[in-house]
Amino acid sequence: MILIISPSKTQDSKSRPYPHFTVPVMLEQSRQLIDELKELDPRQIAELMGVSDKLAQQNWQRFQKFTVPFDLENAKQALLAFKGDVFTPIDVEAYTDEDFSFAQDHVRILSGLYGILRPLDLMQSYRLEMGIKSGFANAKNLYEYWGARVTEALHEDLSRQSQPVLVNLASDEYFKVIQPHGITAPILKISFKENKKGIYRVVAIHAKRARGLMVHFVVINRLENVQDLKTFDLEGYQFNDRLSADREWVFCRD
Repeated sequence: MILIISPSKTQDSKSRPYPHFTVPVMLEQSRQLIDELKELDPRQIAELMGVSDKLAQQNWQRFQKFTVPFDLENAKQALLAFKGDVFTPIDVEAYTDEDFSFAQDHVRILSGLYGILRPLDLMQSYRLEMGIKSGFANAKNLYEYWGARVTEALHEDLSRQSQPVLVNLASDEYFKVIQPHGITAPILKISFKENKKGIYRVVAIHAKRARGLMVHFVVINRLENVQDLKTFDLEGYQFNDRLSADREWVFCRD
């Protein structure tokens, strides 16, 4: 079983130090993107990303400073670097070596710059949304640039799992990079809903946090059987059989 999640805009390179790391499997492709991004000035970056001049300047500086090889002096492990609603509930400050090792085998983070990241893959801070409507490296957009590569990487990772199921905890924007026809394993979408006046609805901010909670639940309980996901009960969520289907499981909270 492999869980996929989206990255976050918020990142912190000064979080807990951890000595073990790996390197992104598609770092060469990331370098190709960076080479093109380094050619843009801050104004062009602002237009490309739809961000303020301040954020554009910050990201222009990040692109200019990007350098390889990655090490613990210039980069941070992905699961430690990403912050924000999805990552806050993943209590990495308390993780043991065994927790990180299990996460490394069962969690993948989709990324506009790195394609796909394992939890211990080093990364340098960046901002590059997967849904940016611009071409890179002779591709129409980042979905085309990363699609086949990310799909193949997931296919290979799933082939090494005792129960090959892809659990989708990513946003729609990021999940679109995956080409389902290239994944032979079942794909299971997880949805989280809140009770609003008797009707269960998706509330984005709560759903983001719940995705991180489920990742944490899987890691600390060493879950490898997809059926065990139904036992997820953190912060009041319960599996809702009535609202669920074979390929989409719904967890609700009153």
